[in-house]
Order: sequence, then C-alpha cells, then structure tokens
Amino acid sequence: MVAAGSKCRTCRGPAIIDLPRHNANFCAEHFLELCRRQVAKAIDKFEMLTPDDRILVAVSGGKDSLAVWDLLIELGYQADGLYIGLGIGEYSDVSGEYAKAFAAERALHLITIDLRDEYGFDIPTAAKATRRVPCSACGTSKRHLFDKAALEGGYTALVTGHNLDDEAAVLFGNTLRWDVEYLARQLPVLPARDGFPKKVKPLIRLTEREMAAWCIVRGIDYLVDECPMALGNKHLAYKAALNAIEQESPGSKASFYLNFLDNMAPLLAGAGASGVEGLHPCPSCGAPTTGDLCAFCRVAEKSRAHEPVPVELVLSKGRGRR
Repeated sequence: MVAAGSKCRTCRGPAIIDLPRHNANFCAEHFLELCRRQVAKAIDKFEMLTPDDRILVAVSGGKDSLAVWDLLIELGYQADGLYIGLGIGEYSDVSGEYAKAFAAERALHLITIDLRDEYGFDIPTAAKATRRVPCSACGTSKRHLFDKAALEGGYTALVTGHNLDDEAAVLFGNTLRWDVEYLARQLPVLPARDGFPKKVKPLIRLTEREMAAWCIVRGIDYLVDECPMALGNKHLAYKAALNAIEQESPGSKASFYLNFLDNMAPLLAGAGASGVEGLHPCPSCGAPTTGDLCAFCRVAEKSRAHEPVPVELVLSKGRGRR
C-alpha cells in the first residue's frame, strides 16, 4: 500500500497507506481518523442523518456496505442491517455468511430476506424470464425490497454503501448520455416522500481503495469477489476509464463528482421530478408506480412463471455474447 519508510503526515510515524489524491501518507490510527472525518463531513454538509434517525443499512457482505455500517456505529449512530439473498449461486451464499458474521461479532441486528423463499424467484431466473441483463432485475428487486423493509420497519433513513468511485462512474455514464433527469436525481440524499424512505450515501467522499483499507485495519472480513453476473456491466468500464484518469491526475474523481454536487446539481434542481405526479399505489403490493403494476411486481410475475434457472446457465450465455 505504501513505500517502505514512508511517514504519516499527521504524526510522522510509520505509514500504512498512501493517498495520492491527498498527497499524503497515513498511519493506521490517522487513516481511520481521516475516514471518520470524511463521513462526518458528508453527513453534516448534506444533512444526511440526525442522532434520532432510525437507520437501516443495505448490506451485501462486501467492503463498502460493511464499512459504512461500521463507520456509522463508530460515529455513534444506531443502525440495523438488511441483507437480501438474491439466489446468485455460491456468490450469494458466501456474501450472506460475511454479512451475518459481521453482525454477530458486533451484536448488531441484521434483517435477512431470501428472494426465492419469500417471493418465489431469484435473479438468474429473473434475468432469463425478463430477457434483460441480470443487473436490471437485481437493481429493481433490491430497490423495492430495501424501500419496503425500511418503511415497514419504521426506519427514517436507508443507507447504502455507494462510494466516491461508484458515484463518479454513474455521473460519468449519465454525462456521456446527457441524461438530465438522471443527473438531477444523482444526489447524496433523496428525501422521503409518499411510498419512499429517505436514502443517503455517507461514503461519497471515500474511495473503494480507502474502504478496503478501512476493513483491513479494522479487521473486517468481507467478500472480495465482484458479482459474477456483473461482468460486462458498463459501470465497470466507466470505473476503469476514471481510474486511468486518476492515475495520471490524482484527485480527478473527487473533483469531478464533488464539484458536480456543488456547481451543477443546484442548476438541475427540479429536472428529476418527471413522473412523480402520476404515481399511484401498485394494485399488487402498494408500492408507488406509474404503471398498471410496479416494476418489481412485473419482474416477479414473469419470473415465478418460469422454471428456475441455475446461475451457471446465465453466465455461460453471457460469455457467449461477448
């Protein structure tokens, strides 16, 4: 992580990590302090959370979701976790084990939902039944179930582990298409409204690498592997492009995303409200929708009518198309 002999910028002790975008190295203690400070700064600037909030953290078993849960507890917030078993073969089995182990070791409350057991389908089957890329069915299902659990559980804030790399990559993709409606909604806080909980992203000032380092220093075991069904996702290509720019010009990702929030997002305010006026309860589940059924119920209806599909079949088809 850091060259031998490097010194911490704060205490001049041995450094464990170099952060080129800060032009500095840090020891373990002051690196953790930096992360806490960056999360607290994001929460304060965007008024994400209050001490009275009942927080539900969307947990995947990966570094970012476990790190944000850990950071919130470190900062004194009360937060429960929610894990959704998506039925993506061994990947889902292992990710669930990491999430459950993290919660058990810290005596934290983790809610678990199994998509196949409770809704009659899984993501590989949904991808086949809807004839869409797996990430589409996955995102639709997770958003619906996160919202539902937060509202039914009386939580006042739903936290996700989206970090600076994630948000910069999404912004890059939306900017390439000049998708104004999506650009206007790409905010670190989405306020609560009828049928939707408040959603916040406390990690927007920290990178993937920094979250991996947080987990290592804090002794948090997490699932390292990417979801096998995400191979070929454009989001990963956007991340790679931004990483190449960051390598040549450290700090570029932070400037790109954080300056968007400061300088451009205010100019787009209101442009992301399209379709809100036409929302009505889904006749099947009650979630807000503009159609005859909400997106999740449409996916579930098609998927439950389809024979279960093993993840290996979907992956082999995907490899054949590339």
